Amino acid sequence: MLRSLFSGISGLRAHQTMMDVTGNNIANVNTAGFKSSQGVFEDTLSQMLKSAGAPQAGLGGTNPAQVGLGVRQSGITTNFTQGAAQATGKSTDLMINGDGFFVVRSGTEDLFTRAGSFTFDANGSLVNPGGAKVMGWSANNGVLDTNATPGPVQLPIGTLLPPAATTTATIGGNLPADTTSTTPISTSIKTYDDQGNEHTLTATWTKTSATGWDVALSDGTNSTTASIAFNADGTTPLPTSATVGGITVDLSGVTNFAGQSTIAATGQNGSAMGSLQSFSISGDGVLTGVFSNGLKQPLAQLAMATFNNAAGLEKVGGSEFRTTANSGLAQLGMPGSGGRGLMQSGSLEMSNVDLAQEFTNLIIAQRGFQANSKVITASDELLGDLVNLKR
Repeated sequence: MLRSLFSGISGLRAHQTMMDVTGNNIANVNTAGFKSSQGVFEDTLSQMLKSAGAPQAGLGGTNPAQVGLGVRQSGITTNFTQGAAQATGKSTDLMINGDGFFVVRSGTEDLFTRAGSFTFDANGSLVNPGGAKVMGWSANNGVLDTNATPGPVQLPIGTLLPPAATTTATIGGNLPADTTSTTPISTSIKTYDDQGNEHTLTATWTKTSATGWDVALSDGTNSTTASIAFNADGTTPLPTSATVGGITVDLSGVTNFAGQSTIAATGQNGSAMGSLQSFSISGDGVLTGVFSNGLKQPLAQLAMATFNNAAGLEKVGGSEFRTTANSGLAQLGMPGSGGRGLMQSGSLEMSNVDLAQEFTNLIIAQRGFQANSKVITASDELLGDLVNLKR
């Protein structure tokens, strides 16, 4: 049989595979996190008709004469370029800006994906549409240990923050050095006891001299009075603190300049009991809980994986990948570290399929298929002529 017949057949097979790859890319043009593929051709073994000859005395060298035996698919590569961002407004929808993959656990196997369409299930686990759990590190009393073994990320629904008693408070601002009023200046702040009960700490300032003030502190049960002396330039109050009912009040930020009074309580370290109200996910993958007492506390850290050779990953469906012998092991870490990208909440990464390129590939594959079919037709006509030599 003619070699061209089989070369044409191999061309049909190769271009059919190219059509399959292109068709799959177009089918997934709107698939979140999808990475397009591209087929690569190579020629097959060539038959040697005449080998090369070395130059001889009086004769020049000759080149080899070979006939190719067709084409074959040498590989199908995955394009991991960044896809466009689609804003969804959903806080659990995440996309990765840069390199890296989300880590999800399906059964006992860890898989990797760029599709960040996640939700919380009935148990509070962060999962993808297929039910695979997103992996990361859970916080212990607000402390994250990313050196520990990753586990499923959970939103601890019903979590309560215990009350914290106030032990320190801060008062700052200016006391008017040029005032002639005898009316005391007062400021107050809410404080909390061990049970989370709310109390009001009041500081009342009374001018005693050009550089001196008395401050009366009261928490409703306990009270104390301290005399505060400033430098002539209105700075450095002494003493710098006073204590009432076990609460140390920092007064180092108070000044005694001429002008208006801006004295105010600026903070305290206690809190009432708080329940989890909402959450947010930051660019570094930290899941932060917002509690009813106004406090925020880290609850978990999402993990991100990178690979020495991402193109070596195996597609397993569901926009997920599996490691192979040529991808290397997954290198887990925090987003924004070690060359990993940052996370963006409220958006999804769309497919990176370029429709203009894919439609061009369709034309190329179609014309290549037609051309190879013509080779088969021409070869068949030659064989027909050969058979008809004998009538």
